[in-house]
Amino acid sequence: MGSLAADLAMCLDPVLFSRQAGIEPDDWQAAVLRSTTPRLLLNCSRQSGKSTMTGVLSVHTAIYQPGSLILSPTLRQSGELFKKCLAVYRALGRPVPPESETALTLTLENGSRIVSLPGKEGTIRGYSGVALLAIDEAAWVPNDLYLSVRPMLAVSQGRLIAPSTPHGTRGWWYECWEKGGASWERVKVPATDCPRITAEFLAEEERSMVVSARIPLRVRRRAEPGIPA
Repeated sequence: MGSLAADLAMCLDPVLFSRQAGIEPDDWQAAVLRSTTPRLLLNCSRQSGKSTMTGVLSVHTAIYQPGSLILSPTLRQSGELFKKCLAVYRALGRPVPPESETALTLTLENGSRIVSLPGKEGTIRGYSGVALLAIDEAAWVPNDLYLSVRPMLAVSQGRLIAPSTPHGTRGWWYECWEKGGASWERVKVPATDCPRITAEFLAEEERSMVVSARIPLRVRRRAEPGIPA
């Protein structure tokens, strides 16, 4: 990973770590990477880079906190997040050698693990010592699943990061965003704040939604395969 001084600099500043992996963070992403809050909610548009930043933080934690365990407890989304973690890890040249590397788990020689788990409350118990608990697309995660993973942080005093796009006015993620108080740091990133999403694309999407809203529901249902009229 380079000289000892460069390695120490990346340990202290995850933004430098991200750049070393070839990812130049936006201003809001840099602030997230440098945040030390134990509880973090990311309310971000699609394609804003929230999962990528979560992947960077996961790999940074695994490398610089030996023996740590990073979990993402929803299988479909965590599988995608795990791919981002692997991409960051490989872009860095596997700075800590892997002990094992599977489709859902990366175990490093320093004892750290990044684990992607199935999204079922009954199958994810038993993990402890979690340094970073990442719940991707958290607004879609059921309350019982969320409550089942929180005890994983009880002894370790690890961090919880919950990136998501909004999903209505219900569920634990919404309640934490609206009523969680000072225990949560909140970061909101609309599509208009993402430099990779053009104004032309947003205008086109807005026109598309206006046209869709004018089509009667029964007509839309007939036009969509698998949806009964």
